[in-house]
Amino acid sequence: MSTIRKTITFTEKQDKWIKSQIKAGEFTNDSEYLRDLVRRDQAKKAKFSVLKAAITEGMDSGISDKSVSDIMKEVEERMRADGRL
Repeated sequence: MSTIRKTITFTEKQDKWIKSQIKAGEFTNDSEYLRDLVRRDQAKKAKFSVLKAAITEGMDSGISDKSVSDIMKEVEERMRADGRL
């Protein structure tokens, strides 16, 4: 994987924070810390996309005529069938 050099600007307070994370042994340098932040943001966005798709699917499915009790029974049956209960 190729790398690209970027130049970014931080406030003094932000720079001190980054340096404190390095000093604490969490990261070996500024770049490692920033790459970790980007990876975490990517993972967060991916989870959000999955959640958003599930919400859209639920909204598009319309209103159910089932009772809450019926829905809970179905969920329990599915979870038992796939070994989660």
